[in-house]
Amino acid sequence: MARGNFGERLKRERELREVSLDELTKATRISTRFVEALENEDWAKLPGGVFGHGFVRTIARYLGLNEEALLGEYDMARADHLAAAPPKLEERIPSPPKWLPVAAVLLLLLFVVALFYAGRYGWHRFATYRATKKSAADSVPARPQLQFDPNSPGAGEQFSSRATSQAPLDLSVSTSAATRVRVLADDKLVLDAELPAGETRHFPANDHFEVSAGDSSAVLLELNHKAMPPLGAPGASGRIVLSEKDLRP
Repeated sequence: MARGNFGERLKRERELREVSLDELTKATRISTRFVEALENEDWAKLPGGVFGHGFVRTIARYLGLNEEALLGEYDMARADHLAAAPPKLEERIPSPPKWLPVAAVLLLLLFVVALFYAGRYGWHRFATYRATKKSAADSVPARPQLQFDPNSPGAGEQFSSRATSQAPLDLSVSTSAATRVRVLADDKLVLDAELPAGETRHFPANDHFEVSAGDSSAVLLELNHKAMPPLGAPGASGRIVLSEKDLRP
């Protein structure tokens, strides 16, 4: 059939029966824009498939037309429109640029080189660290081993004297009454406070102690568990310096 005959016939049949667009849309409940699109063959505004067929059947039934004949004309007109439409150009996926594989290979090579140098640098640092540690360990002088003969005369006294001379000094400060005590260990102040009665403090040193107290009779001193003489006269302040020589008999 000639292009435009379907839409023109549909409009002519509606006007012959004196049915307005408003009456047709209200009776069929088809939107005015769809009815106008059918009469103008504006296929872009019309749904396809069963929806388009349903519109044509409903209108044909209301106007008293042969439904199958009108559907045939509708299908033929729509097929002519589809055949006349220009084919869509094939959308080809663009091929990747030729330089892309080369760039990927270069990136891979750079990654491998970076891993190689990172491994060498890490191993170099580890080797340097081990060498430094070994050198520091070798530089520490070995402590001489003392020769001790358990069968020699006076072996017990000899061993006790050597053990005492090698050990650091340990000062025990005990109070029988509250008093202020000041202690210097190797000329460093380690205590300067008011101690309550029954308090005991321990202090280490490598060379000597200097102890002073407000009440000499309230302080008892022990150097490496050996009782030391009082700081001064009872009830008066006193001061004393203790060192390794005070441990000797």
